[in-house]
Amino acid sequence: MSITLIVHLTDADPIICEVEEMPDLQDQMIKVSNPRLLDGKDLHYIATGVVEVLWPIHRINFIEIMPMDEEEIIGFVRE
Repeated sequence: MSITLIVHLTDADPIICEVEEMPDLQDQMIKVSNPRLLDGKDLHYIATGVVEVLWPIHRINFIEIMPMDEEEIIGFVRE
């Protein structure tokens, strides 16, 4: 089961992505899948078709962990 994260990179817009497991404290890199902007658009600095990226931990300011239960996530609704 993958974990959805919002990763705040240094000098870049935050991205949303998935990981299989959380990085350990001694890890120097984090492997993420399906990186994209918060609005779902592709990242302009990653080649087309790339689905996994390794980022060095020192480039990350902080990481937000999204809830596991997707029923709790409320999207944009127009009534």
